Amino acid sequence: MAAPGIEVQPHELSIVIPVLDEAAGVVEHLQALQGLRAHGVELVVVDGGSRDDTVALAAPLADRVEQAGRGRGRQMNAGARCARGRALLFLHADTRLPADALPAVRQAIGDASPWGRFDVRIVDGPAALAMVAWAMNLRSRLTGIATGDQAMFCTRAAFDRAGGFPEIPLMEDIVLSRRLRAIARPACLRTRVETSGRRWARHGVVRTVLTMWWLRLRFWLGASPEALARAYGYAPR
Repeated sequence: MAAPGIEVQPHELSIVIPVLDEAAGVVEHLQALQGLRAHGVELVVVDGGSRDDTVALAAPLADRVEQAGRGRGRQMNAGARCARGRALLFLHADTRLPADALPAVRQAIGDASPWGRFDVRIVDGPAALAMVAWAMNLRSRLTGIATGDQAMFCTRAAFDRAGGFPEIPLMEDIVLSRRLRAIARPACLRTRVETSGRRWARHGVVRTVLTMWWLRLRFWLGASPEALARAYGYAPR
């Protein structure tokens, strides 16, 4: 929901949301964004081949629902191509924006930061996830690298200059961050988005954190995203 008194001009911002089999939560997720939509923010949902009712449920609550090949990078690129906003915000289906997201993004871009991300809070999971989120936010602030859970945003000009997301099955957010960081340091907003802790709860906090560290280390050492995706449990359809 937009903060009181904040008027967003039509197509000042487009929110691009990649989805896959999200029928259980897509309505709630998009309903939470209707206040922003009412103020001119464009909502673009990009489906990666859902086998449930995700597309039908999303259609009345979005400005556009597009189809693309499976993969967040591919889906978010497709959404960016058809979006009409001068700035783009990429939002995962299990991440919620704070009430003051729009003025925060507007100020960051107005302060000459062509891209940035939010701090994150992990909800619906063990208490230890507060420390995980703290570490994620600190690492991102120190390195200038963002993750998709942090709701990355950028001007269209910066996105185009960076070449968009790489269309790889994993680490697309890391690669785009590196490209954008070469243009400018990110705006690291202390305003927090909330993201689901379901994957940590499902596999255990320690195991999930160690797995993610190991995958990221292998990526930095040159392992292919396809091999890492298989190790992460990504199963092509």
